[in-house]
Amino acid sequence: MSRYLRLSGLEPFVLTPDIPFVNIGERTNVTGSARFRKLITARDYAAALEVARDQVENGAQIIDVNMDEGLIDSKAAMVEFLNLIASEPEIARVPVMIDSSKWEVIEAGLQCVQGKPIVNSISLKEGEEQFRHYANLCLAYGAAVVVMAFDEQGQADNYQRKIDICARAYKILVDELGFPPEDIIFDPNVFAVATGIEEHDNYGVDFIEATRWIRQNLPYAHISGGVSNLSFSFRGNEPVREAMHAVFLYHAIKAGMDMGIVNAGQLAVYDQIDPELREACEDVVLNRTPKSGGTATERMLEIAERFKGGAREEKVRDLAWREWPVAKRLEHALVNGITEFIEADTEEARQNAERPLHVIEGPLMAGMNVVGDLFGAGKMFLPQVVKSARVMKQAVAVLLPYMEAEKAAIGGSQRQSAGKILMATVKGDVHDIGKNIVGVVLACNNYEIVDLGVMVPPQKILEMARAENVDVIGLSGLITPSLDEMVHLASEMEREGFDIPLLIGGATTSRVHTAVKIAPRYTKGQAIYVTDASRAVGVVGQLLSETMKPDYVASIRAEYVEVAEKHERAELAKQRLPLTSARANHFKIDWSDYKVNAPKFLGTLVIDDWDLAEIAKYIDWTPFFQTWELKGVYPRILDDEKQGEVARQLFADAQDMLKRVIAENWFKPRAVVGFWPANAEGDDIRLFTGEDRAKELATLYTLRQQTSKRADSPNVALADFVAPIGRPDYVGGFVVTAGPEENEIAERFKRANDDFGSIMVKALADRYAEAMAEMLHQRVRRDLWGYASDETFAPNELIGEPYRGIRPAPGYPAQPDHTEKITLFRLLDAEAKTGVQLTESMAMWPGSSVSGIYIGHPDAYYFGVAKVERDQVLDYASRKGMDIAEVERWLAPVLNYIPA
Repeated sequence: MSRYLRLSGLEPFVLTPDIPFVNIGERTNVTGSARFRKLITARDYAAALEVARDQVENGAQIIDVNMDEGLIDSKAAMVEFLNLIASEPEIARVPVMIDSSKWEVIEAGLQCVQGKPIVNSISLKEGEEQFRHYANLCLAYGAAVVVMAFDEQGQADNYQRKIDICARAYKILVDELGFPPEDIIFDPNVFAVATGIEEHDNYGVDFIEATRWIRQNLPYAHISGGVSNLSFSFRGNEPVREAMHAVFLYHAIKAGMDMGIVNAGQLAVYDQIDPELREACEDVVLNRTPKSGGTATERMLEIAERFKGGAREEKVRDLAWREWPVAKRLEHALVNGITEFIEADTEEARQNAERPLHVIEGPLMAGMNVVGDLFGAGKMFLPQVVKSARVMKQAVAVLLPYMEAEKAAIGGSQRQSAGKILMATVKGDVHDIGKNIVGVVLACNNYEIVDLGVMVPPQKILEMARAENVDVIGLSGLITPSLDEMVHLASEMEREGFDIPLLIGGATTSRVHTAVKIAPRYTKGQAIYVTDASRAVGVVGQLLSETMKPDYVASIRAEYVEVAEKHERAELAKQRLPLTSARANHFKIDWSDYKVNAPKFLGTLVIDDWDLAEIAKYIDWTPFFQTWELKGVYPRILDDEKQGEVARQLFADAQDMLKRVIAENWFKPRAVVGFWPANAEGDDIRLFTGEDRAKELATLYTLRQQTSKRADSPNVALADFVAPIGRPDYVGGFVVTAGPEENEIAERFKRANDDFGSIMVKALADRYAEAMAEMLHQRVRRDLWGYASDETFAPNELIGEPYRGIRPAPGYPAQPDHTEKITLFRLLDAEAKTGVQLTESMAMWPGSSVSGIYIGHPDAYYFGVAKVERDQVLDYASRKGMDIAEVERWLAPVLNYIPA
């Protein structure tokens, strides 16, 4: 087995050679973030969790948590924050670095953190005996460890001291204690450069050279460092600091540094730094004498002020490229997504070529190869690639009539594709934006795509795979029942003798699910989880390479076996409560003086007078950028050093289309909302026909958390937030949709060879549905239910959910059972009143639709049920009157046992 550093949060993380550098998020460190320190000091843990979430969204693969501050009870804060993280899947999926100078704080964190963490840090500063003691404890807890270059004489501040201390620590850890060398991360100390003190000038070089020596002489060990320390002299000048960090990382990574504590959302791209600034940064980092004379520090101070504030010069449209040879013009158009001249340039190229096919195989594919290389190198982003695909399709459309005529006349040959890939969204699922994006990216790399669309039955997928003689099948799904469909399809492929690769992707899928549930059902071929479009090309390329495929498949199989084994061990290790104990630890509310407004009406109300311009004000743009695989929070993403330019262009494109959506009434939004008297009874919510509560209308069934909690943390079910029998309370429900019009409009763009427009309109329709849900909830709180009639939040303030009440949705973490939508839709008569239908897998069609219930208690909050035990599933099935096997099918993703 390869000796890789293996960590985990909710998901495993393996530091393979394919990952050149690991971003360790620094903003959850009270010593490195003033904002985080203030939030923790004020005990505003909800906002502190948002800091952690931002780090993960911005690309942090590990988060560094440090609570060492004089006014904070570091131990208590560490425990509370790590426990809160554990209930937030978006954060908890990544490993944690427990960071403290106090061992009692580290150990408290080790006792409550999920998965396999990193301890930051231990060192030789208290001597070898204490070093061995802490190292053995880390070994016992199963944690990886950061070892500081620090001994009894102090921190290592030059090359020789750095390598001597690291070599001494390595020998003790590996040779004496048997510590896995791959679990050792050395921090050779990043110190500030350009301070004006001559002794500091070589600090950058010393770190880089020490890194090189460690990687060459201490096998399997890793290198990390606090990158922000380097630029301490320029605090307040963020553009210069970001440039210094990028330059430092560029050279340190080449020397072997593979981890770093950085602000993941603020890293400049080395190639995109202003050349003058980049040269000045390299002079100080590498301790070089500037070409202009003087010292590197003097030169840096001279130009730093000019870059303060990060002003960017507005680009002037440059058409000089129109004078280039036609092949270079085509390449330029493809790389930059310019369609303005593509028809004329393609026709010119055709007239110069012997055959129209040669234009595709020559300059067009050469240009797309440049696009592929730039995308693979992280120098282009997904929206730009989709625009490149639009240019390519429009160019091919020019050539197609000539190729067809040639074929009819002389039987001309067609171009050879790199391979044929069938793609489908599985039965019962209607979401296809991600699938379409992957298809576009693969098509850009000369793969032929057979797209079967959405809600595709397994037999159709297999029949078409045979008929088209495809090389790969790709499956996509957004809702949890799609996971079962993928498992079933893998079993059918095995039964019918397929051996071609099976790609798995979509929002609910994961490497763990693929390894545990799908891959074992398809042993004749290989199921592979693909995280996003940027990985798809590399994965498919290796799978279809005769030389690379055997080793690649073997490595995937070995990796998935290990993932499955670790998952099983982790699940067995987790403590969960019996249902009776979980119910005893329910969320406790004093209902004695609770009073709630009665809604303005009972029953349902159809709302169809939506204003598209007004809805647009409620759009949360952050998920829009995530659709295009741009990681970051709006509006900060527009100023992101790496992604900012493409994010701004994408946002401008979205605004242009949004204007057309509004002006031409592309969507016909509609909604239905309802309210009913309600009371909780046990874990269920009873709904009644009238205020007298004499006749029961329906029951909403809820699930309860069974995870073992600390003493003051409850095991919650949604029913806890509704008043018990005998106290007046209400529950609401809603379904909203942007309408089915998006599908026809998207197809119209596709027929015009404009995949970018097709994906854009679907992405905007999704945003409209979510914005409608937000807008309607505000109207419910202020008016229709009216329990917060004095609420004054502006639309943009609603994104942080500062208001009273929640709107949980069936099929999501607080109630993972999708079949609860059946009751909700029946209560609202939603299909008749909105046109929204439920598929057999409980997906909503049209896809740009949202549903949920309203709970108004001020203490109500969102949570995740997480894994449940068999005792609760049996009880739940009995309450619902459903067959246990059927309930297990719908709850499969959250079962903590293997059904019989």
